[in-house]
Amino acid sequence: MLQRTLLILLALFFTTTHAFATPTDDVRKTVDQVIHIVADKDMKRNDQKRRQALKRSISVLFDYNEMAKRSLGRHWNDRSQEERKQFSDLFASLLEKTYANKIESYNNEKVIYLRENIAANRAEVKSKIVTAKHDEYTMDYRLLNQGGKWMVYDVVIEGVSLISNYRSQFNKIITANGYGELVKKLQGKSGDLKAPQAN
Repeated sequence: MLQRTLLILLALFFTTTHAFATPTDDVRKTVDQVIHIVADKDMKRNDQKRRQALKRSISVLFDYNEMAKRSLGRHWNDRSQEERKQFSDLFASLLEKTYANKIESYNNEKVIYLRENIAANRAEVKSKIVTAKHDEYTMDYRLLNQGGKWMVYDVVIEGVSLISNYRSQFNKIITANGYGELVKKLQGKSGDLKAPQAN
């Protein structure tokens, strides 16, 4: 009986903790994990292992499918299910490698969370990065609540939306040379980005 009561109390604790997780809590948890991975001395000696760990942590917070859909804008509706799946996979690969390349240059910068704004199922977490030389730049996360979990669909750096930037670039390519050309460029870009060295 005592054991059963203890299990019920533990289940309630974890349920309550999850229910009260704020958008900032979710962003902070993933960012802390990413910083821990990048700073880990053992991970630094194994590029492949570090990249896999980063990929797992980032994918918990980033909704790649929603980001791909918003980046393609009006052209998303013209795509078949197979094309959407291919584009989402290419976009996820591009973001993972781009993000990993950037954060692997981490040099003890501080992340300060300023505030969060929530409206219905949307939220924005405002933060700033402070470098060792005391330079600062803003980084804001835009999130959607999906089934009780906050997921990032855009990142705004110094006022510039990552998704808006991609949407503008993708639209120019599609308008000028067609959707197939965009896929070719993404495939090439994904392969050109720095890949982890096998140890």
